[in-house]
Amino acid sequence: MDSIHVAVTRQVKPGCEEEFEHALREFARESLREPGTTGVHLIEPVPGTNGCEYGMLRSFDSEDASRRFYQSEIFLQWQKRAEPLVVGDSAVRRLHGLEAFFRESKHAPPRWKMALVTWLGVFPTVLLWSSALPPLLVVMPKLIVAAIVNIFVVVTLTWAVMPLLTKLLAGWLQASSKK
Repeated sequence: MDSIHVAVTRQVKPGCEEEFEHALREFARESLREPGTTGVHLIEPVPGTNGCEYGMLRSFDSEDASRRFYQSEIFLQWQKRAEPLVVGDSAVRRLHGLEAFFRESKHAPPRWKMALVTWLGVFPTVLLWSSALPPLLVVMPKLIVAAIVNIFVVVTLTWAVMPLLTKLLAGWLQASSKK
């Protein structure tokens, strides 16, 4: 069963940042008790900027757990509590592909580690498919061959290589991701 990762961002009204932050942290802490919730990561504006966008990356063990959470009483109460502190609706986005592979850990690893693991997956996958497929497709135009090679690379990375690498290297990825 695949994990589900959701990013939710909100624009906080100027002057309401402290109250929103407190409420968000409380909600995040309480919401971790919900069945099927496997993690939460809070995103705050960069210190020293005038940014008012706050976010939450939330992970679930299944699509069903995600759906139940966003229909739950605790989430509906959070929406009501946050409403007077924010501008407009929240932006909700499912994370897919490479951005989601590194959300399996409690804290996101440093970018250099994500880049290295991505390279460890991309390099041999590209080498494999760019060596194996072109000889089988010699009658096709090079652009079509390149497109087919890329399809195989993306599919292999998405459903095999990256999930395997992030599981195998989870301890190393999490080792220095302390706050």
